[in-house]
Amino acid sequence: MKAMVLERPGAELVLVERPNPIPGPGEIRLEVEACAVCRTDLHVVDGELEHPKLPLVPGHEIVGIVDAVGPGVDTARIGRRVGVPWLGHTCGACPYCRSNAENLCEAPLFTGYTRDGGFATHAVADAEFAFDLDPDADPVAQAPLLCAGLIGWRALMKAGDAKRIGLYGFGAAAHIIAQVCRWQGRDVYAFTRQGDEDTQRFALSLGAVWAGGSQDTPPMPLDATLIFAPVGELVPAALRAVRKGGRVICGGIHMSDIPSIPYAVLWGERELVSVANLTRQDATTFFPVAHAAGVRTHTRAYPLAAANEALADLRAGRLAGAAVLVP
Repeated sequence: MKAMVLERPGAELVLVERPNPIPGPGEIRLEVEACAVCRTDLHVVDGELEHPKLPLVPGHEIVGIVDAVGPGVDTARIGRRVGVPWLGHTCGACPYCRSNAENLCEAPLFTGYTRDGGFATHAVADAEFAFDLDPDADPVAQAPLLCAGLIGWRALMKAGDAKRIGLYGFGAAAHIIAQVCRWQGRDVYAFTRQGDEDTQRFALSLGAVWAGGSQDTPPMPLDATLIFAPVGELVPAALRAVRKGGRVICGGIHMSDIPSIPYAVLWGERELVSVANLTRQDATTFFPVAHAAGVRTHTRAYPLAAANEALADLRAGRLAGAAVLVP
């Protein structure tokens, strides 16, 4: 197999050849068709998420065909297309796992962080954390749904029945969730980097009713805002954008420090919450919604060996939608 490997945080990935991995008990091996590039991959590669497995194959939005199974896995899964997300394994025994909050598991494994991921031609995954996907759909289009879609969906669910939704950071997650919001009859207000008119036009083309810069004031108070950009300075701006009783949801795994704010910005029973990881139930509910809503992911494909280029384009904000590696 070929893989793009992180040898130390802050370094560029290196293309290496390895023997094909052998799936262990309860595991499957997939021949990777596509793996989307997520901002979390940037946090891992840049050293903002500490203690990764090293050397590491990043990537946690994997679409592939099962070509081998380990002991205890039904051989009928061979030949199926599956998706592998960020949450790669849970202990099943801690208080969180026992209370239907496996996203908060005390002893998890994360794909592309504490276990090898999908920036490769082959990957091994826990069979219980690999979801069957539509065999007739485009694997490149499916890949961003495995994290950008799932985390965006979990963040949106935290917004409850909010009608007016603000999306800060209009990238992979926001462009998917904007389409879901429109299908659900919600109004989307898109916040981009100041002066980024191209992304604002992109948001409007996906049904946003308004688009502006991250520090702009929307035309009316919002019911909820979802922050996907890893920028702590957006939190006070998002709190100011919501009405009394509104909610601000932080959807990233990493964010720069949140600056101090006057209490008046939070007062009025506004709420600030975070989203952590995902659950298998999130996938069960999200994929049918994405299909019914006719979600279309906007992607830019890169060959596997161009993973560093894809990461650089994401880091610099040069992408509308999602980057996807195609081995």
